[in-house]
Amino acid sequence: MPEACRVTASSESEVISAVFADYFAETYKTMLVGGGDEPFYQPSSAGHEFHQIVYRADYAASALHEVAHWCIAGQARRQLADYGYWYEPDGRNIETQRVFERVEVRPQALECLFSIAAGRSFGVSIDNLGGDEIDPFPFQLAVWQQVQVYLRQGLPARAEQFRCALADYFGTVRILRELEVPLIYIL
Repeated sequence: MPEACRVTASSESEVISAVFADYFAETYKTMLVGGGDEPFYQPSSAGHEFHQIVYRADYAASALHEVAHWCIAGQARRQLADYGYWYEPDGRNIETQRVFERVEVRPQALECLFSIAAGRSFGVSIDNLGGDEIDPFPFQLAVWQQVQVYLRQGLPARAEQFRCALADYFGTVRILRELEVPLIYIL
């Protein structure tokens, strides 16, 4: 943790944003910003020094999820609006939903580990309330399995730094081992 953590926030999402800023604002010129109608990543542009990871309203879960996407995105993707990815809105059919889930396994696994570090509960997000009805268990299991892979093989560097920063700030367990995250935590 930086010598003097500058966290002075009131809501949980503001605390998460402040912890992020303490670690990444200067080195990556990136800020985590709440209040968005929809999550979005905006690279810096003329007149804006910082990249912005915008999360939904003041939702802590949205903040953690959007940081997970940022932690996975490489340097080239971090130069593109929303990392250059597509987003298929709510109302997906089963086939499109499964494609969405394959892309979401890694970010949701990181979000799970960030949630644990922040002392929060976590539940996999299907993000398809108006779409075809599907069995969520295969996706939930895939996220849990990816959590196990991360615990066994390690997280991406920025993700590990953020997870440890959250654990230090919230006073939670910093070192997790494989299988210590029960599947029921993800369901």
